[in-house]
Amino acid sequence: MSSLRILIADDHEIVRQGIRAIIESHPGWEVCGEATDGYETLAKFSECNPDLVALDIGMPNLNGLDAARQILQENPKAKILFLTVYDTDAAAKTAMQIGAKGLILKSDAGKELIGAIETIQRNAVYFSAKLNHAGFGSNLRGNRRSLEKDTLTPRESQVIKLLAEGKSTKDVAAILGLSVKTAETHRSNIMSKLGLHSVSELVLYAVRNNIVQTTISEPRNSQDIRHEIQDGHQDGSHEGVHSADGSDGSVSSANSSDEADSPVSSTPEGNAA
Repeated sequence: MSSLRILIADDHEIVRQGIRAIIESHPGWEVCGEATDGYETLAKFSECNPDLVALDIGMPNLNGLDAARQILQENPKAKILFLTVYDTDAAAKTAMQIGAKGLILKSDAGKELIGAIETIQRNAVYFSAKLNHAGFGSNLRGNRRSLEKDTLTPRESQVIKLLAEGKSTKDVAAILGLSVKTAETHRSNIMSKLGLHSVSELVLYAVRNNIVQTTISEPRNSQDIRHEIQDGHQDGSHEGVHSADGSDGSVSSANSSDEADSPVSSTPEGNAA
């Protein structure tokens, strides 16, 4: 395994010490910082730029779930491993919805921590086997295949980015040097992996996960529209009226030259119990 820098965030010193001891016993791993609440976690994350954050859900001031949301909003590729005492389906579901790469119970950290971190280091996800006994097991087992493949391949990331930018499947094939059939297969695989059912859902997913940039235009008032109509008549134009930026005040995807790989995730509407 390659080197890995880990930030530990937990409000109990004895827990941090135990996690540090386990991490430092593994060759190539190091603890780059410790935090005792959510706000300190955000500061330490910016300060030491860790490869992974071992994050307690139930911290004071700013809890671990909200801290993770803020981290992932600014750094979509960040890897979060939650540690919790909550043996509930709500905690696990919320962790996945936020975009965390894993969740283990504190009671099992001594046995599962190394395996969880190694799994996440391989760009896979890890959720404690104990969740099978928390009312979440059937859902977890039923979705095991998708959980193991929640990270898009580099090629799929290219395809979803182009599709979200408004390119057709034929355009995607031409840009990436693929056959149209292969591009269609990638599109189908992406939709299946992410549980999407339409292009509009795909675009929304890409925007929410920072796969494409967004532009927000200023809404136009009726006077602006009337002026455009008058200008069009004066110019003798027979084309329909369009706004200068093609927008109506809504969020739309914009072309970007940056390549973005985003873990499969979505933002929950509420916190875990």
